[in-house]
Amino acid sequence: MDVRHLSFRLLQVYVQVVRLASVSAAARLLHLTQPTVSLQLKKLADEVGQPLLEYREGKVHTTYIGDALFQAASDVLSRFDDFSVLLEEAKGGRSGTLSLGIVTTAKYVMPTILGAFDKANPKIAVTLNVGNRAHILNRFGHQDDDLYLFSQPPSGELVQACRIIRNPLQLIAPAGHWASRYCAEGGELDFAALKNERFLMREPGSATRMQFESWLSSQGVELSKTMQIESNEAIRLSVASGLGLAVLSTYTLDQQSEQFSVLKVKGFPLTSHWYLVARKDKRLSAPARRLIQFIAEHLTDCIEAQWVVDDIQQLPLQFFPSVD
Repeated sequence: MDVRHLSFRLLQVYVQVVRLASVSAAARLLHLTQPTVSLQLKKLADEVGQPLLEYREGKVHTTYIGDALFQAASDVLSRFDDFSVLLEEAKGGRSGTLSLGIVTTAKYVMPTILGAFDKANPKIAVTLNVGNRAHILNRFGHQDDDLYLFSQPPSGELVQACRIIRNPLQLIAPAGHWASRYCAEGGELDFAALKNERFLMREPGSATRMQFESWLSSQGVELSKTMQIESNEAIRLSVASGLGLAVLSTYTLDQQSEQFSVLKVKGFPLTSHWYLVARKDKRLSAPARRLIQFIAEHLTDCIEAQWVVDDIQQLPLQFFPSVD
């Protein structure tokens, strides 16, 4: 027997005839005529070269070879049924793989979102790539991921970016600093009073640094002393140790810490957001579309509503405005 001559249709007809023990019943189920089913059975027996069915007492019974073929055909069709289900799940974004590239500050919120997303979509395997802005920009340029989370999205006509989460930037000082004591007593500072303090800054290209420097420029202020530290955690610890002041995302701060304080300064906190970003020249995968829909519908279940942008429900329309 040359199995290449066996079609799925022949196997489907055969399996139904055996399961129902009746040619006429199988014909009705398959919406075929009885002569057509009989012809298919004869063609299958000819291909196998052995009798497959016997008729006793008005019912169909399998021969030894016929039973072996039934088992093999059932196994093959069952596997393809499983494949069909998997394919439909993949098309609907319920299974598959998803790669995300996020900037370091976003590691404080994205795992919470992904934890809830994973419970709702356990068959989607997610890879989370975390790095500074330069690293994630490089991944974006090489199309390494499906979606990205930036606090300062890249520019250009290939960029699709939408705000999803508020990311206020706070000005902090050591707990024993004069500015901390002043604010603790109810005072509010003008930034000019702080311009001669040492400020601990992220590396050039950091979104937080870019935002802070843009604000300084708009105020016509130039800092006299800065120190570069390429880690939010290291900056926070350095502030607590009295090394200087810093501007950091609210999410990077341990609000229970007694080693530093958030200063009340005119103009602060600085307004900032995290942006969900994709490339317009790269087709969104079904799992990526499913994550976008999930964020639109369930973001307020994952993080406090005060941090979520007001028009979050419109997110899918911005990423895929038309139905494929």
